[in-house]
Amino acid sequence: MSEEFLSQEEIDALLGGEKKEEKEKKDIEPFDFSQIESVKKGSLPGLDLIYERWVKTFREEARKLVAQINMVSKEDIYITRFNSFMSKIPLPSAYVIFNMKPLKDSALLVLDSRLVFTIISVLFGGPAKPFKVEGREFTKLEMHVVNDFIEKILETFEETWETLYPVSIETKSIELNPNLAKIVAGNEKVIIVEIMVDIDGYEAPLYFCFPHGMFLPIKDIIHSEFSVEEDDEWKEKLLNKISVLEAKLHLELCRKSFKVKDILQWDVGTQLDLKVDKEDNLILFVENAPKFACKLGKIKEKYAALIKSRIEKKDE
Repeated sequence: MSEEFLSQEEIDALLGGEKKEEKEKKDIEPFDFSQIESVKKGSLPGLDLIYERWVKTFREEARKLVAQINMVSKEDIYITRFNSFMSKIPLPSAYVIFNMKPLKDSALLVLDSRLVFTIISVLFGGPAKPFKVEGREFTKLEMHVVNDFIEKILETFEETWETLYPVSIETKSIELNPNLAKIVAGNEKVIIVEIMVDIDGYEAPLYFCFPHGMFLPIKDIIHSEFSVEEDDEWKEKLLNKISVLEAKLHLELCRKSFKVKDILQWDVGTQLDLKVDKEDNLILFVENAPKFACKLGKIKEKYAALIKSRIEKKDE
């Protein structure tokens, strides 16, 4: 009969198991689906085009400050939470709070410490890589260089907006403490534009951070594709650079095939009759690519090629 009843140990084990199960249930918390960011590539085509234009302008101006800057490029535009973004920025970094009037909200420009210390290094004759920081703040000299860089960034950024939606950019403050650079609450969404600066082969980032709702008054510009006006100055500089490029040309007089057994019989003084005639169609190569059909000619004591037609790819 006693076998039908549970012992005290078995009862305690069952009760303990229930308590443990209840505890595990309490540890389970509802999942916050708002933490999942839905980021669609190309969802901000207007802003993307604005930054494509800006990097071209800023690249030339930045080289006047730091000659070792090879390239400035737009890496990515994405949406995230403000806390998530700020947690990824190494210290020390420069946090620039600025306004874009008539837009109401404040925006943030972040100069990564890797960028600042690499610029300092090359300006004083060092290598293009950041030196060890150990958590210290920027010195007065470093802040002077940072200020010049910030001024040029915002100045060219304002110029880029001129033909689309004129804005007046004003710097509110430059902070070294990230806690003083909160432009929105930590869980609010922000638009991040990541810019990469190549300094003698070393790449370091800077970031623009905008509140998610900042561009609502001009959403037609930010979310819509538009044609960017042709930059005549940039086009002229590009054409000037192309016009002074050197290209290697060579004219193929003929192409013949020989058997290996015949080649083995060649010796010094062996004559090869190439049989090149002035009426033959010859090919002029530009950088080893066939580009023109020519006739062989002669001007005074020099051989020349008379271009007759262009060789298209389908004709190669």
